[in-house]
Amino acid sequence: MEIIVTHKNMDFDALASVFAAALLYPPAKPVLPRAVNPNVKAFLSIHKNCFVYHDQSDTPLEKINRLIVVDTANWARLENGEQLKARTDLDIILWDHHPEAREIKTPWTYHQAVGATVTLLVKNLQEEKRKLSPMEATLFIAGIYEDTGNLTFPSTTVLDLKAAGFLLEQGADLTMAQSFLRPAYGPKQKDVLFEMLKNENRINLQGFEVSFNRVEVTGHTSGLALVVDMFLDIMNVDAAFGIFSETGKKHCIVIGRGGSNGLNIGAVMKKMGGGGHPSAGSALLKSMESGAVEEWIKELILNHQKPSVCISDLMTTPVVSVAPESQMKEIALIFRQQGYTGLPVVAGDKVIGIISRQDFRKMRRPDLLHLPVKAFMSNKVITISPESSVAKATRLMVKHDIGRLPVVKDGILIGILTRSDAMRHYYDLLPA
Repeated sequence: MEIIVTHKNMDFDALASVFAAALLYPPAKPVLPRAVNPNVKAFLSIHKNCFVYHDQSDTPLEKINRLIVVDTANWARLENGEQLKARTDLDIILWDHHPEAREIKTPWTYHQAVGATVTLLVKNLQEEKRKLSPMEATLFIAGIYEDTGNLTFPSTTVLDLKAAGFLLEQGADLTMAQSFLRPAYGPKQKDVLFEMLKNENRINLQGFEVSFNRVEVTGHTSGLALVVDMFLDIMNVDAAFGIFSETGKKHCIVIGRGGSNGLNIGAVMKKMGGGGHPSAGSALLKSMESGAVEEWIKELILNHQKPSVCISDLMTTPVVSVAPESQMKEIALIFRQQGYTGLPVVAGDKVIGIISRQDFRKMRRPDLLHLPVKAFMSNKVITISPESSVAKATRLMVKHDIGRLPVVKDGILIGILTRSDAMRHYYDLLPA
C-alpha cells in the first residue's frame, strides 16, 4: 500500500501538497491527519466529494510499503510518526520546502527553498503538461497564497510566482481561495487581541525588538494566528510571540510572527517541537507553564539566532556636525561642497537640533544667510541607540518623515544613520 501523509494541524499548503502528490503518484492514497486548521476543515466539508481521502484509522500501518511525505521532514509532526520511523523497510519519498534540517532521511528527497511545498509539486505537474481542474488549481493556489502571504513574504520566490501564474491559467478562482484563507475575526478574537495589547511586553534580544504575550483563553479559540498577525502590525516590533493556554488544560500553543529582519521564527519553533517559516511558526507544548515557555523562547533567540545587524554596523562615523552659532552661509557651503542634505547641530557633546536643505526654505531673503543655524534648525531631534535594529530605525524615519537619525550613546553623538544607509542594507547593497 502507498499512502501520502502530511503534518498535524494541517494547513492549506499541506492539504494542497497531498492532493498534488496524488496526481503525481496515482496508486498512492491521500491520508489526512485528524488535526486540521479550521479553515481547511471548512474547505474539506464543502469539497468532500471532490477530493477523496482516507483517515489514519482506516490505514493499517503494517500494510504500508511506500510512504510519500509532504510539507514536513519531521517524524514527530506526523500522526503515528514514531511507528512509521521504526519501519526500516519503508520506501520513502519526501517533498518539503522548509529550510531547517531534515530528520526524515531518504534518497528520494525533493527539497528547495521556495515559499510553499505545493509550488515544487505544481512545477512537476506543469513539466508533465498535466491538465488540472479549476477546483484542483484553486486548492493549489490557496496553498501557495497561504504560505507566502499572498506572494508578499520574504520567502516567496520566482518559482512561486510562476506556479501561481500556471494555476490561474488552469482556472484557479482567487475569490474562492481567499474566502477560505481569510480566518474568522469575531468577538472572541477581538477580546484576545485587546488582552494582548493591554499586557504588551517587549525586550531587546540580539538586537531584535521582540514582544511576548501570555494569554489564557476559554475553550477552543480559532483565528489566533490572525490575532498575532494583527498584534505584530500594531506594535511595530521585529517579532511577536503569543503564548496561549486554555483554562483547565495543561498545554499551550505558541504562535510566532516576524518580518524580513533576520529573526527566524520557524527555526525557533522547530527547536520547540513545532515548525514554520522564517517569518511565521507555531508549536504545541504539553505540561509547560506559559512563563517557562517565554523564558525558553528568549533562551533560543539568545543562543541560536544570528544577531541582527545593528545601527552601529551601518552608521557613519565620525560625524560631521555644526555648532548652533554657525552662520547659515557656512552650512550652505558645506552642503554644496560635500553633498550633504542634513547635519546634526551639536552643543558640547549633546545633539540639540538638525539642519537640513529644507530649512533653507524658511529664509525669506538672501541677506538672512548671516544668521545662526539655531534660528532655522529643527529642535525636535529623534535619536537612536547603536544597539537598535535597522527595522526600528526605518520605523522611526517613516513615522517622523525624517531622512537621518543621530546615533547617541550615553548622551553623546557617536554616529549618524541616513535613509540611504537603511535602504542599502535592505537591498543587500552593503560592501562585501
